Amino acid sequence: MKLSKEAERLLQKCMQQNRTSDKDRKEVEELIEMMPQDRVLLYKNVISNPIGDLPRYSIHIRIQHLLTFSTFLLLAFTGLPVHFSDAFWAEPFNSMLGGIEVTRTIHRTLAAVMIFTMIYHIATLAAGTIIQLARGRFDIGRTVIPMYKDLQDMKEDVMYFAGTKKQRPEMDKFMYKQKIHYFAAAFGNSVMVLSGSAFLFPDIWASILPSGWAYYFQDIMRLAHPHEALLALVVIAFWHWYNVHLAPGRFPMQWTYLTGKITREHQIEEHFLEYLRNLVEQPAERAYLRTLLQKYDLRGQEQAQEGAAATAPADGP
Repeated sequence: MKLSKEAERLLQKCMQQNRTSDKDRKEVEELIEMMPQDRVLLYKNVISNPIGDLPRYSIHIRIQHLLTFSTFLLLAFTGLPVHFSDAFWAEPFNSMLGGIEVTRTIHRTLAAVMIFTMIYHIATLAAGTIIQLARGRFDIGRTVIPMYKDLQDMKEDVMYFAGTKKQRPEMDKFMYKQKIHYFAAAFGNSVMVLSGSAFLFPDIWASILPSGWAYYFQDIMRLAHPHEALLALVVIAFWHWYNVHLAPGRFPMQWTYLTGKITREHQIEEHFLEYLRNLVEQPAERAYLRTLLQKYDLRGQEQAQEGAAATAPADGP
């Protein structure tokens, strides 16, 4: 395989950061030379454990994800009946929980858990970044920070699905869709916390805002809070869950959020740059890949396919 200039730079940087020995460096370079140029041929021949093969998320990120999605769903199921308390479906729900005041108490308790999770997440990101910087191993490409490359990847991915490109772009640990998901969730949570605080602490907001603004601010927040919740439910149900769990190749569920591991096939297909890092950092993965390439001779298969395509007769009379 002939790497792109970007992939080559990333590989050299990763080996430098990990202080890769000359022996391991040579092994990685030999493996890349043995790999077929067509990554589709590669990821369709690897063996993947549905539970996951390669590391992706730390235990902290998994705990935060579990807290976030569980509190989000419970907040929606307790908050909407409070807002639409006069609706025919809301009254029996509130009664089942012990009355609307009990539902409000549960909702506010869950909101406190969600805010704690947000603080926990920010602290994890900050601490992780500081540790990586101190070790000289920080790589902005492994973060969710939007980059110009994400726009290029989006364009090339659209071209791939439109049939004008043979392969998907070489994407990093977090692809453009995942970054959109992340910042959409961050924005939504921020709106919910801001608007919810306006209901709990109206006097504090009235003292902070300029004279006469508090009334309009409360009206805007009362509109924003339930409608942002409904929007988030729709996005989660029809966009996030489909892309992460229900899409072909992921159905019925992707286990990454529980195990912290991603399947080998998925990483090579959508996160090839991260797979190159794993070849540097995971000796076991190098051993597996060498066995696979020697067993199936994927470079030979690729050359045979190209030869057959070149000698095939043209369509038509």
